[in-house]
Amino acid sequence: MYGKSPMCAVLFLLGIQLTALWPIAAVEIYTPRVLEAVNGTDVRLKCTFSSFAPVGDTLTVTWNFRPRDGGSEQFVFYYHVDPFRPMSGRFKDRVVWDGNPERYDVSILLWKLQFDDNGTYTCQVKNPPDVDGLIGEIQLSVVHTVRFSEIHFLALAIGSACALMVIIVIVVVLFQHFRKKRRAERAHKVVEIKSKEEEKLNQEKKVSVYLEDTD
Repeated sequence: MYGKSPMCAVLFLLGIQLTALWPIAAVEIYTPRVLEAVNGTDVRLKCTFSSFAPVGDTLTVTWNFRPRDGGSEQFVFYYHVDPFRPMSGRFKDRVVWDGNPERYDVSILLWKLQFDDNGTYTCQVKNPPDVDGLIGEIQLSVVHTVRFSEIHFLALAIGSACALMVIIVIVVVLFQHFRKKRRAERAHKVVEIKSKEEEKLNQEKKVSVYLEDTD
């Protein structure tokens, strides 16, 4: 009995070393962090993840909500093989599944935004054996109108510059087209004038020859 103790101790230490070398199983969550949307519209709450383990039927996704003005956490959505909508509460008939676990996307779509939807939406993903990791958060602000951010101004400036370039290119192409057309018309007129002058000279030569023959 006592002879087996050293062997058990060796196996125990070896197990500890192997556990230390094994990768830590943790799910990483990615969200936009801050989101702004207009009252009465629909918004997509994007949540993606990465996991050491392959995605299978053990994957679970839990969405919850914490109001900005305080209060208890509320259930929003749950996914396990199939999506499960809330049967009661503020999000009943207002939230639908918009994710694709095979692409590591567990997003949801929230319909008909209201001002009391302001708050923090949390996205928790468990993909056994990856069950640890931080919970993703989205700070949603429901507003009357979306404010123009620097990105919007930059996009507007780039769009205006592109439109101006297109207009300039069209003007240059049209100018060259009409210029070539005018040159072609002038060349055609020159040819006509030359042909008429040659015809006139031929007529004069014929007349002069005729007069010489009559003399």
